[in-house]
Amino acid sequence: MMTRNKGEKGERLATEVRRQFGAEAVTRFLRTLPAFRTEAEIPDRLRELLDRLDGAEDGDAGWRRQ
Repeated sequence: MMTRNKGEKGERLATEVRRQFGAEAVTRFLRTLPAFRTEAEIPDRLRELLDRLDGAEDGDAGWRRQ
C-alpha cells in the first residue's frame, strides 16, 4: 500500500514529466530523432485502417460486435 507521501511524489513526478514533454524545446529535439519524424505518405493499408478507426470513433463502424 502506498503512503500518502509516496503517492504525492508519484503524482508530482508524473506532472513534471508531462510538463517537460510538452515543452517546445523537447518537441523540437524529438523532431530531430528518426523515430519521431513524421512521414509525408503512409501505406494504403495503414490509411484504410486509420479510416476505419475514425469511423469507429464516430460511431459509424460498419460492423457490429455480437
